[in-house]
Amino acid sequence: MDSAPLLAVEALQAWYGESHVLHGVNFSVNRGEVVTLLGRNGAGKTTTLKSIMGMVGKRSGSVRFEARELIGLASNEIARTGIAICPEERGIFASLTVEENLELPPVIGPGGLTRARIFELFPNVAERLASQGTKLSGGEQQMLAIGRILRTGARLLLLDEPTEGLAPVIIQQIGRTIRALKDEGFTIVLVEQNFRFAATVSDRYYVMEHGRVVEGFAQPELDAKRDKLREYLGV
Repeated sequence: MDSAPLLAVEALQAWYGESHVLHGVNFSVNRGEVVTLLGRNGAGKTTTLKSIMGMVGKRSGSVRFEARELIGLASNEIARTGIAICPEERGIFASLTVEENLELPPVIGPGGLTRARIFELFPNVAERLASQGTKLSGGEQQMLAIGRILRTGARLLLLDEPTEGLAPVIIQQIGRTIRALKDEGFTIVLVEQNFRFAATVSDRYYVMEHGRVVEGFAQPELDAKRDKLREYLGV
């Protein structure tokens, strides 16, 4: 069995203009895992996802996916390696219908989900195909944004705050979806403020502070870490 991680991030630094945001981030993700980045607002979690995808002005260090170095590649080239991001702002196109939004990203490899399977995961999306993308509720937009990247054949999914601002019933549905995707062989990196939600789907956690990973632990250690987590997260 291949013991090398699917994704290995080492000494990752990133800048927005003159602002130095990441200061040597280190973590790894194994094939088939759900790994969550935790931390307060401004800790660098979203920037870490964007840096993996090459969506920042400048970055250095190492990002290896399936042992291939990505740090010199443009974001469109990185997407073709099999990584997809679902951004916090969701990125639904107002001028397109739900169906057109769903079909927009190109297929980059085998193993993507069929439309029928996506509609099983997100029945609400199937019912709204002819609607304008931005006419959907926040929860439906989130489902569409996730469904859209499941078609592509990407096997590593970066999900940025997928439950933010959503009703509890929608959060439960997204949790079921993440568990189903893991069962189907997807690997997921999750950025999540809702720690109770993260605890229902995650295999491992990394805590970020000030643009660095300050602690990493696995799900079985969660109970022992709760008090320390409250300090880190300010909850």
